[in-house]
Amino acid sequence: FLEDGALVQDVGRIRRHYLASTTFRWHVASLLPTELLALWPACPLSVPALRANRCLRAPRLLEALERGETRTGYPNAMRLAKLSLCLLGAIHCYGCLYFALSANLGLGTDGWVCPEGTSPLGYYLQSFYFATLVLTTVGDTPVPTREEEYLFEAAGFLLAVLGIATITGSVASLLANSRTTRATLHPDSQPLQRYLRAHGVAVASGQAEHWQRRLRAQQALPAEREVLRVLPPALRAEVAGSIHLPALRRVGLFQGWHEGVLRQLVLHLRPRAVGPGEAVCQRGEVGTEMFFVRDGHLVVLGDGGQRLALLGQGSYFGEISLLDIKGNPSGNRRTADIVSVGYSQLFCLGKEQLAEVLAEEPRARAALRARGRQLLLAAGKRDAGVEAAADEAERKVAAMERELRGLRLRAAGLRAQLEAGALRGARGMGA
Repeated sequence: FLEDGALVQDVGRIRRHYLASTTFRWHVASLLPTELLALWPACPLSVPALRANRCLRAPRLLEALERGETRTGYPNAMRLAKLSLCLLGAIHCYGCLYFALSANLGLGTDGWVCPEGTSPLGYYLQSFYFATLVLTTVGDTPVPTREEEYLFEAAGFLLAVLGIATITGSVASLLANSRTTRATLHPDSQPLQRYLRAHGVAVASGQAEHWQRRLRAQQALPAEREVLRVLPPALRAEVAGSIHLPALRRVGLFQGWHEGVLRQLVLHLRPRAVGPGEAVCQRGEVGTEMFFVRDGHLVVLGDGGQRLALLGQGSYFGEISLLDIKGNPSGNRRTADIVSVGYSQLFCLGKEQLAEVLAEEPRARAALRARGRQLLLAAGKRDAGVEAAADEAERKVAAMERELRGLRLRAAGLRAQLEAGALRGARGMGA
């Protein structure tokens, strides 16, 4: 059970809570062996009627259906099954009452009651058929001839108008809500298609249709952040981690990382979708983020459109312009063109977020720098002179920082000596 919104898992507390609840009393009443009263000769009820206390467990079934509706991935199908079960249950109960009334009035005594001389299965099918006629098609039933028959059929008509109509309307409302929810997550592409066709943009119309079809096929959400915004930050991180962690673990850079760091990384990642032939990076532009390939393929193009490499699921790129790699003459600018082959799903990580994440994982920083040096060396763009000059400048800066720290320490010592001397002089004058 829940206490202040937290799930209680202690067995002793669960036992005490259950024994003190009203549910425990109803469960005990439903388990009483009331059918033993049939052994009493003066008991007017039959064994099935004496077992009516078992129906006290019916709320447990409704509770199970409600919990299943919140846990299943197909809540609309669960609601539809629940409504169908209620409809069949109502028809079954009304059919049982019809057979009990027919047996009391006499089987086969007129055209309204259940006919006599059939098997138990025949009795049930006849009763079920009559109940279906009364509860679903008002008026298309045998004409009653007795007062009891009139009252029973009138009650069935009222149940059909109020209860069955409500269930049928709930099914229609359920289907309408399902379409509305689907349209919210995946907006209807027909207005966009009509707009593009009206302006004669046939190529873009086909591409938009392919993109919408791909989103529906992969069950992807175009506005994932908007859907998760209603959750609190901790739960949002847990949900986003459960969705995206399998994709991040396929990235070689993240293998061996602590799961807590990966869950924090998920919150910094921004999904991005690119279409066929769309450029993700262009040579010479200032790099502000790096990318991780979640799905799809991208090609790295060199000078003159030469194909240098093919990036697939689990690859990452764009880190060279974000890292301070010595010997990189391009600085923070992109060194190659990267174009999507087909439809691709990427994760984007900004420069500030990358620095924050790498501060938690020094090994990842070293791996990124090493990979960047290898790529620059393979492309022939690593300047040994610039790297040597950067190393020399770094050594000079480090030496100057050490000297500055030493000067600060000596100055602090001299200041302390002067203050101590002044204090002793003041005490001597006072004496």
